[in-house]
Amino acid sequence: MSGETLRIARALYPVTALGPGRRLGIWTQGCPLACKGCMSRDTWDPAGGEAFAVEDLVELCRDAMAQGADGLTVSGGEPLQQPEPLGALLVGVDEARKAADHDFDVMVYTGYTEAELDDARLRAVAHCDVLVVGRFDVSRPTSLIWRGSANQRLLPLSELGRRRYADYVDHTPERPPMQLLAEGERFRVIGVPRAGSLGEFERGLRDRGFRIVDTTWRP
Repeated sequence: MSGETLRIARALYPVTALGPGRRLGIWTQGCPLACKGCMSRDTWDPAGGEAFAVEDLVELCRDAMAQGADGLTVSGGEPLQQPEPLGALLVGVDEARKAADHDFDVMVYTGYTEAELDDARLRAVAHCDVLVVGRFDVSRPTSLIWRGSANQRLLPLSELGRRRYADYVDHTPERPPMQLLAEGERFRVIGVPRAGSLGEFERGLRDRGFRIVDTTWRP
């Protein structure tokens, strides 16, 4: 882990819309998949964001655990574009949760399919408890929790993952969990919205007198 850096777009706590409970969310920077309709186009540029020492990100996880967090969700961007530092981060998190004797689960999103998980990518997620796989396909909307399109699969990988996520594999909530955070004059939308809901969100803001200059989901 020493010397490893992971380029990220942001880290936020608490996140309640990307996995069960209160979680630390880390969005990695850089994505070559560029799925049509992606809501996080700001994370595509591999030169964007900021490089953080893996040790510092593990420390964020320790701080979250100390505050009672239930887990870590890594999204993007495409986390598996940085397999070595991602793997180092998850090794550090695994060591930290064992030392704290804390059921702190790790959830990772990737646009790659299971067939595309080569040796380097598999090593990166060796300490992951649940993996969401598959590209976002705007033509295949879904109501499945924490997934943006019907082709995406939620895969529990560990005993903790199976215990905590088994009931969510085929779960379709009445409404998807979403968060809206105000950051000065900016709003941040966290979660996996259903088809058409981002447009409704924009219209709702305009109806309330807000002027929208740009969004992360439009070119």
